[in-house]
Amino acid sequence: MTLSVRSNSGSAAERSAQLEQPSVATFTAFGLKAEAEPIRKGLHVVATPIGNLADISLRALMTLAAADAVVAEDTRVTKTLLAHYGIATPLVSYHEHNAAVMRPHLVARLEDGATLALVSDAGTPLISDPGFKLVTEALARNIPVVSVPGASAVLAALVVAGLPTDRFFFEGFLPPRTGPRRQRIAELAPVPGTLVFFESPRRVAETLTDLAAVLGPREAAVARELTKFFETVRRGPLPELVAEFTAAAPPKGEIVILVGPPGAENTVVEAETIDARLATALETLSVKDAAAVVSAETGQPRRKVYARAVELSARGR
Repeated sequence: MTLSVRSNSGSAAERSAQLEQPSVATFTAFGLKAEAEPIRKGLHVVATPIGNLADISLRALMTLAAADAVVAEDTRVTKTLLAHYGIATPLVSYHEHNAAVMRPHLVARLEDGATLALVSDAGTPLISDPGFKLVTEALARNIPVVSVPGASAVLAALVVAGLPTDRFFFEGFLPPRTGPRRQRIAELAPVPGTLVFFESPRRVAETLTDLAAVLGPREAAVARELTKFFETVRRGPLPELVAEFTAAAPPKGEIVILVGPPGAENTVVEAETIDARLATALETLSVKDAAAVVSAETGQPRRKVYARAVELSARGR
């Protein structure tokens, strides 16, 4: 990639020679016009900002500028991004309603040697958008697929939620109706990691209510308008978030809901009552049986409760 500042100086012959040269793909960054270096043929999966237009990499800008076309979920959204960075690459619409018709045409272009940049409305493509089938078909035909990583609402929410990050499960959107939604939440209940959901602002209170009803008082977070001016993150046990969002008007903007893994809801119970319950159980039960009973009552891992029961039993001798 070469950064250069262009001027109108030079002789008429020089300017004429410049006009005769093949056009070079360019973009504007840091107030300078940059010439995009050629990129390999194939399908480039390009992450774009989830709100803040500054959250885009130079590689992504170079790819968008150098591609033969940008394949966009909503061309109106992507047009704003390209205009902001002075990119003139043609746009092609590709979304869930026209995917079946457009996909063969896009694959044919790729087989003819075209370079296409696939983007979503925001964030990393293929996450809750129709890009997956285009990528799988390209791979099936031995067309190169290149990842140009960047912003992701899932990871942006996860790192600010204050919940465990070593394991997480991204579910996307839950069913819109209460019955199927609660059924799916119940299926996800045993997952040993933080749960991550996308949700419509209109359904946040309903979804939080169902999450609390099925999962209990687990720690959770609701992230809104991440990376934007009005970014907010609400944290707390699910029942508290239900009360907060039920009492207020529906929030505006993009929403990510995160729920802590199993056991997180029992942290306070463990600290306040685990020893008392074990002490009572040990009056009539063996260490093994007492640990089993208290583990079932509190939801704490049996191994952890057993270790604590051994300590308390040893002290009582």
